[in-house]
Amino acid sequence: MTSIISIHTQDVRFPTSLELDGSDAVNVDPDYSAAYVVIRTDAGDEGHGFVFTCGRGNEILTHAIDAYAGLLLGRDIDELIYDLGGASKRLIHDSQLRWLGPEKGVTQMAAGALVSALWDIRARRENKPLWLLLSEMPAEEIVDVVDFTHIRDALSPQQALDILRAGEDGKAARIAALKVDGYPAYTTSPGWLGYSDEKLVRLSKEAAADGFSMIKLKVGGDINDDRRRMALARKAVGDLPIAIDANQRWEVSEAIEWVNQLSEFNPYWIEEPTSTDDILGHAEIRKGVAPVRVATGEAVASRIVFKQLLQAGSIDVLQLDSTRVGGVNENIANLLLAARFNVPVCPHAGGVGLCELVQHFSFFDYAAITGSQDGRMIEYVDHLHEHFAEPVRIVNGRYAAPELPGTGAEMLSASRARWEFPAGAGWLEVGDRAAVTGASVTGAGALR
Repeated sequence: MTSIISIHTQDVRFPTSLELDGSDAVNVDPDYSAAYVVIRTDAGDEGHGFVFTCGRGNEILTHAIDAYAGLLLGRDIDELIYDLGGASKRLIHDSQLRWLGPEKGVTQMAAGALVSALWDIRARRENKPLWLLLSEMPAEEIVDVVDFTHIRDALSPQQALDILRAGEDGKAARIAALKVDGYPAYTTSPGWLGYSDEKLVRLSKEAAADGFSMIKLKVGGDINDDRRRMALARKAVGDLPIAIDANQRWEVSEAIEWVNQLSEFNPYWIEEPTSTDDILGHAEIRKGVAPVRVATGEAVASRIVFKQLLQAGSIDVLQLDSTRVGGVNENIANLLLAARFNVPVCPHAGGVGLCELVQHFSFFDYAAITGSQDGRMIEYVDHLHEHFAEPVRIVNGRYAAPELPGTGAEMLSASRARWEFPAGAGWLEVGDRAAVTGASVTGAGALR
């Protein structure tokens, strides 16, 4: 028997607030962070996983992962990775820990980090990147990993199986095409709210020249600023689609009024116009801003909320997030729900490592579920990729297919050591610099 002998967590943070990378109307000073976990076995297996946060509170998630770790320590790794549906339920439906959710927030994310680390071991064992492992798995095994609790009224196991079996037609050709041509990308890199107008225009022009399918701007701080920035971006990129993202800033009526004041610039979608828990509010906004699409998902807590958003006709675009929900299993459920309701998936990837993770879900979606890239693209931000074992690759505005075995979660050990909070060498240097300059970033402020 091969057993899990250690589960090690780290609080890894990067001082992105120094340059206002990632800034928007709500997250004004984010320090992109990862509550990171490595599962090791006595046979030498390693599985990597993490949860993304914006800085303060990252330690809460590492502690939550530690709380779940006892459910896996000492267990036979083969029993877990060859029954990943059962492994996920062991964690997510634990009779005591689930009380802290259930199936939402810190506990769901922490359990998801461990679930995804188990998938990382499975993919490494089979010497395949996650997207290819999923695409080549039998439809029945994919259905077995999905937790249909509370979503059967929208997606039954038989319906999921029918979707996957329909996706088998032409799958081999689509896998081959992905390896050659990759998958469409759009970029948020020009649009952070803290950037100057000059930087917005320069990065927008670069994105268009680099072949991205769309750019996205953060909005919601001030309507006059938003109108000015939209006009600048529209002039810079011509007819290229521009999406806008309010990060849940508005009330329902305010969202409708604000988006309609920006309608002359032809926004492709409005992302997170209000609280992602407000299913009926999203439906009202969708009616009030048409033909502008409504997109949401990066902060949706579970497949159950996604189910309701789809049932209520509240969204035009589903934006799954690789670490917000319960790991790989729950995101497979989200992909199948979207396919059931014929809603395109455009994953969220604004954050450390999220590009590396979410690409696998879109590649799998095209290869084995929908067989379509129409209206589908993956978000891209140009931050922190150099810290990963297989940095995401963009070629002519498209994601190139990941090649290394695993989920893409592995962060370089040197990066984890340098940016471990609060005592990593990088943070000690940031603290010294902040003390001299008077800068105030999340971590530096905590260190002073």
